[in-house]
Amino acid sequence: MYRLIELNPQLQKYEGDIDLRMSLYRETKERLLTKGQTLNDFANAHHYYGFHHVDGGWYYREWAPGASRLFLEGEFNDWDKTSHPLTPVGDGNWELYLEGDDALWDGCKVKTVVAANRALMALTEHLPLYCRRVVQNKDDHTFEAEVVDDRKIFPWTDADFRGEATLYIYEAHVGMAQEEGRVGTYREFADITLEHIKKAGYNTIQLMAIMEHPYYGSFGYQVSNFYAASSWFGKPEDLKYLVNKAHGMGLRVLLDLVHSHAVKNTAEGINMFDGTTWQFFHDGAKGEHPAWGTKCFDYAKTGVLHFLLSNLKFWMTEYHFDGFRFDGITSMLYHDHGLGTSFDDDSKYFSHNTHTEAIAYLQLANELIREVNPNAVTIAEDMSGMPGMALPIRDGGIGFDYRLGMGLPDMWIRTVKTPDPAWDINKMWSDMCLRRPGENTIAYVESHDQALVGDKTMIFRLADAAMYTDMDKGCHNITIDRAIALHKMIRLFTLAGGGEGYLNFMGNEFGHPEWIDFPREGNGWSFHYCRRQWSLRENGYLKYQWLDAFDKDMIDVTKKHGMFRQRMADMMLMKEPEQVCAFYRGTLLFVFNFHPEQSLENVLIPVHQPGEYTVVLSSDDPEYGGFGNVRRQTYSSKMFEGKHYIELYIPSRTCFVLKEKVILSEIPALKTRKFRRKTTKKE
Repeated sequence: MYRLIELNPQLQKYEGDIDLRMSLYRETKERLLTKGQTLNDFANAHHYYGFHHVDGGWYYREWAPGASRLFLEGEFNDWDKTSHPLTPVGDGNWELYLEGDDALWDGCKVKTVVAANRALMALTEHLPLYCRRVVQNKDDHTFEAEVVDDRKIFPWTDADFRGEATLYIYEAHVGMAQEEGRVGTYREFADITLEHIKKAGYNTIQLMAIMEHPYYGSFGYQVSNFYAASSWFGKPEDLKYLVNKAHGMGLRVLLDLVHSHAVKNTAEGINMFDGTTWQFFHDGAKGEHPAWGTKCFDYAKTGVLHFLLSNLKFWMTEYHFDGFRFDGITSMLYHDHGLGTSFDDDSKYFSHNTHTEAIAYLQLANELIREVNPNAVTIAEDMSGMPGMALPIRDGGIGFDYRLGMGLPDMWIRTVKTPDPAWDINKMWSDMCLRRPGENTIAYVESHDQALVGDKTMIFRLADAAMYTDMDKGCHNITIDRAIALHKMIRLFTLAGGGEGYLNFMGNEFGHPEWIDFPREGNGWSFHYCRRQWSLRENGYLKYQWLDAFDKDMIDVTKKHGMFRQRMADMMLMKEPEQVCAFYRGTLLFVFNFHPEQSLENVLIPVHQPGEYTVVLSSDDPEYGGFGNVRRQTYSSKMFEGKHYIELYIPSRTCFVLKEKVILSEIPALKTRKFRRKTTKKE
């Protein structure tokens, strides 16, 4: 029996479906690999295709099975469309050899010309499938590929890098990581933003919008060139500089990966590269994403798997990314892309609607990633709750390390829309614990999704327009006081209870006040909402500084005491009418009072063992914008009816964390026990 079923006994009746999935995974792997070959051996398309310098010349190769003829044009031949034809070499592959070390050069602009028929009646221009840099022509705004000389060696210094075991993820967008009204650069992010992330206590960066995308406002989710690091932010070596510097600071770097769909563009993207719709994508309606207006991959095709699996290896070896957050997995898993489907029954995961070829691809992808780097991390963005998403393949799972807790932001939005006295703390806690058994979850209050125009950040939902007038430390507006108190509580509650890792979007740690709106025609191409106002945090007169300080110390306390070593928290007290709860995780005791008015005296909190308990973090400390009502003292446990308790005063709308100091002499089982090192006969 699969461990997936052992953890989820209700899936027993679907064991046959799981068998079919596992069979498809094995069959696909056997089809891809020759005898003795590994996925790591197979995923090397980028070493063959594209532009490569050899002694005395250059090779350019493409995979275009539907094309009649291929040509290369560019600065090297004064943009002559047909003077340099490629030669077919079998299996849909084409090749051109250019003699001379200077036949091409680093930065040489090129395009691929494709003929749909040998009569050359219709010639179309495309960017090479494996191009590593794409730039926009300033004159006509079209896009051109630039040759990247693979003889250039970047001086990596990260050979011994290993990331921290637990994940505190800082989701970031390089372009909007600065305050000026423009697109930021890789170098600026490396030299300025990395330091903030490090000081804030996060140990993993999740970089968005790195794969090339022609429309800046797509947030990087409509990828055109899968092997090109986006030129919006600089050159390939600049991205390498960023990753290398992050590793030197102990920061893991994940790539926000888009293999769930591709942009429709034909001149810039891979769509219809060889003149057909079916080279990479499903033909007809199945190849069209009805909600996103993009193209859907056909994961059953060997050529598509070669392209995508090699793409994973490329980003890991060429740029040293430490893993991936796979975007839009729900769209991949189901033929209807999960649109309008309520996943309220396990049968929905094992129906004719399930895209089993996509599941096989994700399993192969996870296996390959571990072959390339055993320490790599993979995270799945799946809103459907597919069982086994974050279980090993051998257990009947799909192989990810973590899934995103996508229900948590929705829960918080529903909650804050409810009047404070009606908050259902028991339901809030239930949602924190609603996780697949044995599968790791990344908890978060809000990602970039909740910060986009049309939505609201959590702080803006709590404070609204008062943020524009009353964030000065000298002003005590009750709306802002409430917002700041709840902003801290919501974050600690989620971090401590919601998963085995934590994520925050850039700027939300200090309550960035405004949404994200990329430059577009509708806003006059303005960058006003497409930046991060770090000065709000750094201005010593504003309350953003309080939120930033609490977020930093919240992470520091939970990291220092290894909180994530315990998978699920132990609920010790739940007082639903009073909106009070207390729970253990590891050696930390978390206490929350969400009630807007009612403070509680003499509350007995059960503890695991006798000892002394000290407050190591309190949201009500003045340095975090609190009122100092949480008593910073040592709490000694008391015995009552055979159990140990500590007695607390819990002010309204506060949370605090206590650390236990066990008094061994008060534990009868340990008082008289003798410890002696065993000796051997030799000794």
